[in-house]
Amino acid sequence: MALLRAAFLSPVIVPQLVWVRLRASRLPEAAGPREGQTGAGRALRVLVIGDSTAAGVGVETQAEALAGQLSSDLARDHSVTWKLVARSGAIVPDLLEMLAGVEGSFDCALICQGVNDAKNGRLQPNFEREYASLLRTLSDRFGVRTIVCSGLPPMQFFTLLPRPLRDVLGARAARFDRAIAGLADAHPGAQFLPMNFTDDVSLMASDGFHPGPRIYAMWAERAAEMMRAG
Repeated sequence: MALLRAAFLSPVIVPQLVWVRLRASRLPEAAGPREGQTGAGRALRVLVIGDSTAAGVGVETQAEALAGQLSSDLARDHSVTWKLVARSGAIVPDLLEMLAGVEGSFDCALICQGVNDAKNGRLQPNFEREYASLLRTLSDRFGVRTIVCSGLPPMQFFTLLPRPLRDVLGARAARFDRAIAGLADAHPGAQFLPMNFTDDVSLMASDGFHPGPRIYAMWAERAAEMMRAG
């Protein structure tokens, strides 16, 4: 941990972090509705929460983004009522704050969170405590029975990131990824979804940091499978 803090304070890493934050924020969140109803069949209420990936940065519309593709996949055999709560740059405390204004109950939830917490240098014990609180909020307040916890992508392959920042963040993201897996395993109804379905960086968005539509589609397909399985 001391070595990690030293790395983040180095005269090389800090300027690189600032440069990445400025460049990664250029792409807008996907346009379009953030809630809706689609499909026919057994009713299923779905909540998608998270950071810029949940918000659909990297594609133009919510139909191409994670929430839109997830609801479309589930609509093949369900009447899906879905809601998206997401913001670029969000960390876990931001999600808890945003959820305070959400009403209703949900059957399933998809969490897309952790990259900002990792790359912003937040302490892992704090992240784990807050993520556990997020899981409890979904279960206790919203009645969610199936929670899909998305892992973190292999940031060491992100083309946006220069070295040595790419290697530092890759190692840090891997630790946060393992933490999410452990938290999901310990929470009733939660499942861990590893981000290992592709290593093709050509499928990423033009900024080299966010997913493109094909990655969102694969992500949504995996999440839908887990929600169906319960």
